[in-house]
Amino acid sequence: MLRDFFSKKKRYASIPSQEAKQDVPEGLMQKCPSCQKIFYRKELIRNMNVCPHCDHHHSLNAFERIEHLFDENSFEEWDKNMISTNPLQFPDYEEKLEKDRMKSALNEAVVTGKSSLDGNKTAVAIMDSRFRMGSMGSVVGEKITNAIENARKEKLPFIIFTASGGARMQEGVLSLMQMGKTSVALRRLHEEGGLFISVMTHPTTGGVSASFASVGDYNFAEPGALIGFAGRRIIEQTIREKLPDDFQTAEFLLQHGQLDRVVHRHDMKATLSTVLDIHCKGGNL
Repeated sequence: MLRDFFSKKKRYASIPSQEAKQDVPEGLMQKCPSCQKIFYRKELIRNMNVCPHCDHHHSLNAFERIEHLFDENSFEEWDKNMISTNPLQFPDYEEKLEKDRMKSALNEAVVTGKSSLDGNKTAVAIMDSRFRMGSMGSVVGEKITNAIENARKEKLPFIIFTASGGARMQEGVLSLMQMGKTSVALRRLHEEGGLFISVMTHPTTGGVSASFASVGDYNFAEPGALIGFAGRRIIEQTIREKLPDDFQTAEFLLQHGQLDRVVHRHDMKATLSTVLDIHCKGGNL
């Protein structure tokens, strides 16, 4: 009948075929863990890995930070080929290290070197959470200590970007010793008038937060960064109190006087450049 000809037909959403799914390149889209919105990965990269919707700061790897912050082709890497061994013969540790090397294209969880920022020369260390969650073992401690010593000898400021789950359990007490070693090196830098800028990113926890990360002449952090020593649950069980929802965030620490400033990633280069301009003359302290 005529009315059947013009009647609306029900429409059903078609399920994409396996071939259609394969046509979508892997890594093209990304979902923000904060606002749950989905966007193009390229859009995130253009925005320095900051969510264009909610301003959530996604992680940056070491060389992405170098590209965003420092003068073009000015970075000279130190101790690139230094790698960890297995001094305590911890089971499967060497295999895990090798997997992280393949995954991250790094030999360890920190990249150190010398660079310049708006013409000011500086020593720099950037921790990378892709390698053993940025945990601090003997090599991480050694590379950071060497960078601090080089800064002292060359009379350069020292900037570190921290991102770490703490001390590396596979190296036991050898890992914990790095807390003292790096702190002593920073004390020597301080006694000779050197400048130390610490920038804490998400997460900065455990032995890293309890040693070099927290003793900068300037202590900065990115928005929303988790910063603290022990885990929230452990603290609550110990003190038998409920902690504030924003406890151990960068904003909480700023409010309680443990940070000098929370700096948005888009403002980080200008902020560091201003500090270096104030303290440095002709590229040196």
